[in-house]
Amino acid sequence: MRALPALLFSLAVTAAAPDLRYFRHVRQATVTPASGQACIALDASLFAAAAPGLADLRLYREQQETPYLVQIASPAETPEQAIQLLNLGTQGAQMVFDASMPGGIYSDLLLDVKGQDFIATVTVTGSREQAGPATRIGDYTIFDLTHQRLGRGTVLHLPASDFRYLHFRIAGPLRPNDIGGLSIPRLSAGEPAYTLVAESKQVSLKDHSSILEFTVPAHVPVDRIVVAARTSPVNFSRDAVIQVRSMAPSPAGGANEPPAPVSSQGNLLRVHTVQDGHRIDQERLTLDAPYPNTEFPSKWTVSIDNGDDAPLIPASVRLEMVRRDLCFESSGGNYALYYGDAKLNPPRYDLGKFIVVRAKGAAQVALGPEQANPNYQPRPDDRPFTEKHPLLLWIALALVIVVLGAIALRTAKNAQPQQS
Repeated sequence: MRALPALLFSLAVTAAAPDLRYFRHVRQATVTPASGQACIALDASLFAAAAPGLADLRLYREQQETPYLVQIASPAETPEQAIQLLNLGTQGAQMVFDASMPGGIYSDLLLDVKGQDFIATVTVTGSREQAGPATRIGDYTIFDLTHQRLGRGTVLHLPASDFRYLHFRIAGPLRPNDIGGLSIPRLSAGEPAYTLVAESKQVSLKDHSSILEFTVPAHVPVDRIVVAARTSPVNFSRDAVIQVRSMAPSPAGGANEPPAPVSSQGNLLRVHTVQDGHRIDQERLTLDAPYPNTEFPSKWTVSIDNGDDAPLIPASVRLEMVRRDLCFESSGGNYALYYGDAKLNPPRYDLGKFIVVRAKGAAQVALGPEQANPNYQPRPDDRPFTEKHPLLLWIALALVIVVLGAIALRTAKNAQPQQS
């Protein structure tokens, strides 16, 4: 009787170990430097063929596993900071105010303006002390052209500055109560590097909208959409909707509804014009991507709302992901990157405790084309015994219940009092 429970509790599963025979794909890379850190840029096709989250990615040199760290080529971001305004008022026909700036270097400033349909010039000077000598930084045009469907722009693109105080003088149809505040936007320390996921030049027109469609393989991340606009129309402001619909297979019997699509919105803007003596030059041709579940392939639709204006027909639209680099300590020579074994868990290396960021002198290594592993063979069925033979498990459980019931019944009979 003791053997039966022991059999049930002995059905344990050990994690699958990497074995070169069980990887479907391999790509070669040659590292020229004899030693030092090296990095391999991972493209979209690798994400599509690897396991979710690159869990099955393994790097080998002469059949010896090499620890690695996947790093995202995105600079650190600084959080948005609100700036205190001082002495807000008017001098003559102009509005003036000061701002107490945080320590460190800053550049772009976002001016919160409540008014609409305006064009104004903002003159900015800086000083070390609030009432000390001031240095002229520049003149900047802010605008709101809502009635012309050309959007608005209230970001001041200053050169890198570290003045303790800034002084603002605004010439235009604005009053002190139109200024809602000043802030340093959430900005990256630099421009991230991106990798192409998909590109389309096929534009269809439907219901006053320009529509482009893409199919993205499973597991491939998309971080932004980039629109390459033609020369016409010269100036535009168009709202856009990005919708992502999962191409997951329909559940058996159709009992469950397919996953709901995920969507996001943005605005495409290009303004190059002179109005009321003010030169306006501003472009915003990228859209943030929604973040759907990437377990299955997905259909992406980018819809640009043209309203009653001439349609915006992009030269191309690109889906891009922030570049991911596989970095490792190289000994030089030939390396092989294996993937395509869904049974593997993500590796756990000590390397991540020592390499925090990519070294400045790291060698950038090109990855060869994807090839089928010539030694590939399917991994043996290492599922738990209970998954392979679920009927036996139910039979064993039924036997346990019967035996326990018989024992309980026998115990109850023995416990009955003897009649004299």
